Amino acid sequence: MSTRTLIRGGLVITAADEIHADVLIEDGRIAALAAHGTAAAESWTAERTIDATGRYVIPGGVDAHTHMELPFGGTSASDTFETGTRAAAWGGTTTIVDFAVQSVGRSLREGLDAWYAKADGRCAIDYAFHMILSDVNESSLKEMDLLVEEGITSFKLFMAYPGVFYSDDGQILRAMQRSASNGGLIMMHAENGIAIDVLVEQALARGETDPRHHGEVRKVLLEAEATHRAIQLARVAGAPLYVVHVSADEAVAELAAARDKGLNVFGETCPQYLFLSTDNLAEPDFEGAKYVCSTPLRPREHQAALWRGLRTNDLQVVSTDHCPFCFSGQKELGRGDFSKIPNGLPGVENRMDLLHQAVLDGHITRRRWIEIACATPARMFGLYPKKGTIAPGADADVVIYDPHAEQTLSAETHHMNVDYSAYEGKAVTGQVETVLSRGEVVIERRRFTGRAGHGLYTPRSTCQYLN
Repeated sequence: MSTRTLIRGGLVITAADEIHADVLIEDGRIAALAAHGTAAAESWTAERTIDATGRYVIPGGVDAHTHMELPFGGTSASDTFETGTRAAAWGGTTTIVDFAVQSVGRSLREGLDAWYAKADGRCAIDYAFHMILSDVNESSLKEMDLLVEEGITSFKLFMAYPGVFYSDDGQILRAMQRSASNGGLIMMHAENGIAIDVLVEQALARGETDPRHHGEVRKVLLEAEATHRAIQLARVAGAPLYVVHVSADEAVAELAAARDKGLNVFGETCPQYLFLSTDNLAEPDFEGAKYVCSTPLRPREHQAALWRGLRTNDLQVVSTDHCPFCFSGQKELGRGDFSKIPNGLPGVENRMDLLHQAVLDGHITRRRWIEIACATPARMFGLYPKKGTIAPGADADVVIYDPHAEQTLSAETHHMNVDYSAYEGKAVTGQVETVLSRGEVVIERRRFTGRAGHGLYTPRSTCQYLN
């Protein structure tokens, strides 16, 4: 039995176009679009009609950087695949790309299978995986080729966290050389972790234990240096590079210089760097611990460079790096020692709304909003045009968005499994009203109608930007 849904009267916004159009959905996919009021559109019939008058009709968001159930610092991220993907749906995101983790001394396969098992049958929206390489050796390098064939086409390496995820320059170069031959994309956490550990040790020895010192030791120059070094290693390997969670002016400048040379170098930033700052890290009574993440929040003056980078396309993607830890019992592990605060913030539910607010604030255009939150992450990670757009043949991942609704972000009303909001009390204009995932309504007029297990694992092709 074919099922048809018709979305009538909205303003359809994609990365390329804005058009008052009706959208016909059939069997989980976009079947057709036609200008509202035309004979073609008027002739359509469907079992379900959604009135989108006065609303935006946008592609479901693609959040290419989440960490559900990530073990870190003696605890685990508080969102499960079930709670985290449900919260994502509430925020208008219909696909996440999460990170499977290789443990040191173990195979990529073992790590990947563990993440398949965590997510299977539990997700409210579609999902895919990147692979974190924690142990680069001959065996794991060979496994990279097999994973690319399986649809795991991106691999994350860390220049930070010695003793946990850290890879040295030789390991990084080998992994980049492998990705140059197998079509994979290397994602880099670019901070000089060896130097940072020295500064952490020195700060603690001076009795500097508060959360704000987390930001002070993870210096801007050590992000810029690592970004520069990652770019040069990628050039030597002839490999593309995607730098995650770029937070600082100087790091953006390194990416811009590389892109000006025509290199396949890409950059991602996150809402926390665009809307929060070291002022939050300095909040009294250990409240600053809520904002401890790496790369850290920067002084507010760095925000202008990040917005400019998003406008000039030196930064291409906004993801969340969603990795929530409750203040009570988790962030508190670092009382008296900022280096023991679990690193990460909640945000998967807030990204689309915060970026819409950025449209209203004049930072980006409506089409750029969709580009950095939907279309580009889908292209970057081999999901387009199945995901990230509204076009015939695409999955019917569609959000009906009310651009005039006013809301206040708060832990009282969010759906993430965490006891605080990083944006507590922030007033924004614009709110998700209805969400379809592959044609199935999972949020209906601000009511959750989805279910765990609706979301499907989605293999990916390789990066669609490589020249």
